[in-house]
Amino acid sequence: MYSQSVLTVASDIEVLARFGRALADPIRCRILLALRDTPAYPADLADALGISRTRLSNHLACLRDCGLVVAIPDGRRTRYELADERLGHALDDLRTAVVAVETDRACPDAEEKGCC
Repeated sequence: MYSQSVLTVASDIEVLARFGRALADPIRCRILLALRDTPAYPADLADALGISRTRLSNHLACLRDCGLVVAIPDGRRTRYELADERLGHALDDLRTAVVAVETDRACPDAEEKGCC
C-alpha cells in the first residue's frame, strides 16, 4: 500500500506556536542548535548531547511534528536536518536577541511545564 504525506502551509500564528513548543524544552533547543550547523544521525546526536537514544527519539518526533526538522532516508539509516535553512538563521537571531528579564520577579506560570 502506498501512502503519500501532504505538506501544508501553516498560518503565521501556528508557525510561531509550533516554534515556541519546540523551544520550550532545553533538549529540543540543543538538538535544533546542533542541526543548525549540520545534518546528523540520531546515534551521533545522542552521543554529542549526552542523552539516551530513546529520549532523543522522542524529542526528534516532537520536532518533526512541529515541522522544524525532517527525516531523510539514507540507506539503512535516517539523517535529520532542519526543515528549512532559514530556521538556522531564526535560531541565530533568537540566540542573540536581548531579552528583558526582571531578576526580582518569577515567571507567573513557573509551576507550569514549559514556562521560563
